[in-house]
Amino acid sequence: MMFAGTGPYLALFGTAFVAATILPAQSELLLAYLLRSDAHSWILLLTVATLGNVLGSVINWLLGRSVEHFRNHRWFPVSDAGLERAERWYRRWGKWSLLLSWAPVVGDALTVIAGMLRVAFPTFITLVTIAKAGRYGIIALAVAGLFGR
Repeated sequence: MMFAGTGPYLALFGTAFVAATILPAQSELLLAYLLRSDAHSWILLLTVATLGNVLGSVINWLLGRSVEHFRNHRWFPVSDAGLERAERWYRRWGKWSLLLSWAPVVGDALTVIAGMLRVAFPTFITLVTIAKAGRYGIIALAVAGLFGR
């Protein structure tokens, strides 16, 4: 495996970061493409994608910590109904629901709710990192399995 320039890694980090925030983006396809190209370190790709995605979730957690100040702004991307649904889910399953932080839509809401409910940062970061790294690991295994690597 070669270590290509930093451009692909920066693009993956940025895409993974944005994908974890409340903005729409898709990092899995870029990761799969870069893994398939075999021009990049797979371990570095997984690390960069995970770091970007976890950092984006930290932004959501921080937003959740101050959501009451922003909740009624037009630009706030999560509806009251969506926040209430995520809060019910979170209250039912507790901190372990953060293991679903990788999931589209609901994962973003869960990370905001975790901030709203003042989940301890070490607990938050541990569970979210496990979830995000696990998802990217499964993608890497799928790419390797599909393409015989």
